[in-house]
Amino acid sequence: MSRSVLYTLFVVLSTAVSATPICRLIDTHIPQRVSYPNSTIYYSSVTSYYSGQERELNPGCIFKPTTTSEVAKFVKLVTANNSTQFAVRGGGHTLFTGAANIDGGITIDMRLMNSVELSDDQKIARLGPGGIFSEIYPQLVPHNLTVMGGRVPGIGVGGGITFLSRQHGFSCDNVYGYEVVLANGEVIYATESSYPDLWLALKGGSNNFGIITRFDVPTFHLNQMWYSLLQYNYTDDVLEAQAEAFSRFMEPTNYDSAAMMGIFLDYAGGVFSISDAMWYTESVASPAVYNAFTEIPNLGGVAELTTVDDVVNQFGGSIPATTGRAFQLTFSFQNPNASVYMELFKIWENGTSAVADVNGIFIEFLTQPQPVTNGTNMFGLIGGKTDYVSVDMTAAYNNESDDALVEAAMTDIVEKQRALLKSHGYLIDFIYLNYADISQDVFDSWGADNVAKLQDVSKKFDPEGVFQTMVPGGYKIFR
Repeated sequence: MSRSVLYTLFVVLSTAVSATPICRLIDTHIPQRVSYPNSTIYYSSVTSYYSGQERELNPGCIFKPTTTSEVAKFVKLVTANNSTQFAVRGGGHTLFTGAANIDGGITIDMRLMNSVELSDDQKIARLGPGGIFSEIYPQLVPHNLTVMGGRVPGIGVGGGITFLSRQHGFSCDNVYGYEVVLANGEVIYATESSYPDLWLALKGGSNNFGIITRFDVPTFHLNQMWYSLLQYNYTDDVLEAQAEAFSRFMEPTNYDSAAMMGIFLDYAGGVFSISDAMWYTESVASPAVYNAFTEIPNLGGVAELTTVDDVVNQFGGSIPATTGRAFQLTFSFQNPNASVYMELFKIWENGTSAVADVNGIFIEFLTQPQPVTNGTNMFGLIGGKTDYVSVDMTAAYNNESDDALVEAAMTDIVEKQRALLKSHGYLIDFIYLNYADISQDVFDSWGADNVAKLQDVSKKFDPEGVFQTMVPGGYKIFR
C-alpha cells in the first residue's frame, strides 16, 4: 500500500480519536508542560498565531517543551500511542490552515526553547527552534554580529529571506548543524559530515523528517546598516520609473551583494500606494546602487544608518501582530525588461477590482530579489545566479465568508502574471515554500530528482512515516 493511501486512511481514523488520554499521559510523564482548553497558557498560544485560519483551530492540548529531552520523550509517548496527530509550531507566521496548528490533536509550541548561545570564537550562534528573530537580534547587536533571519517582528527561526540574502543566500543555505529528534525519539546531530543526507534534506524539507531542537548557524559582522523606506504617489509615471529602476538594479552587471530591497504595491480602502524598502548591509549612507529609486519623485520617509534590530522594529512597526483572514501566493522568475514589469504591475492593479468590496481588504504585491543561493539546499536552483526575482502576493481581510472570492481573485492575478512571464521565457519552476499557499506544488517545483532524494531520506530516518501521517500539516513529500 502506498504512503499516500496510508496517509489518507490515517487521517480518517485519527480525526475520530480524542487527544485527551494521550494529553493526560504526557502531562503525567512530563509535568507542567501541557495546557488545556480554557486555560490562560492555552489561550495565549492559540491566539498568538498570525492568521485567523490558524487561530480558529483548537488542539486537544498544547505541549510546551523546554528541553530536547522533553521533545524526545513526547515523541516516544505519542508514537507508542499511535492514535493522535500533532503539529509543531515556531513563530506561527505561516498563513494557511493547519500549517503549524491542529484541530483536536496536540500542538507542540516550541517557543520556550528560545536560547541564543555564541561559540567561544563567536563565529557560530546556537539558536533554539522557538526563537524569534526580532528577539534574537538585540542579543547579537552588542557584539556587532547578526545571523540570517527575518526582516519583520515575529518571524521564527527558520525564516528564509533576509537582509543578507543577496550575499549569503537563503537562511537554510547557512545552517552548519541541526539537532533533530527523529520519529523513534532518538536525538542526532546532522551536519555536512554527519548524516549529510538528512542535513541536506532539512535545508528546505520542512516538517517531514523530525523535530529540530537546535540550529547552529554562522554569525556575520554587522555594526550598522543602511535602511530607507520611501513612499510614492501611485501613478503610471511612477510605476514606469519603478519598473525601469528595478530591471536595471537586477541586471547582473549592476549586482551589489550588500543591496537588498523590495517594491511594495499596496491596495487598501480603495486606494493604491507604492513604497520602496532598501536595506544595505554595510555601514554606507545613501548607497549609490539605489539612486534610480531615490531619484524618483517621492513623498519622503526613513533614510538612516542604524542597527539591524532597529531596522526590524521600524520596518515592522506598521504591521499588525495578527491579521483576520489571510491568503498568500508566490512565484519566481528571471529578471525581464521594464515593459514586462509594467505589465505585471497592471495585471495586479486591474485584478484588485474583483475584491474591492471585500470587508477590510488589503492586498500587497511585493517584488524583490530572490536570494543568491550557494546551492546548499534542495531547491533545484542554479547556484550563484544573481538575477532571479521573487514575488510575494498577499491578501488580508476580515471575514471567512470572503475566502473563496479572495482566493479566486488572487489566483487569477498570479496565473495571469505567470502566463505572461512564461510567454516571454522568464518564468522559472521554483516555488518558495515560506511564501507559498498549501495549494501550490512546492516540492514538485524543485524537480523530480530532489523529490526522490527527500523521499529516500524520509524512508531512511522515518521508516514508519510518522512525520507523513501523524504530522499532517504543511507540505508532505509523499502526497
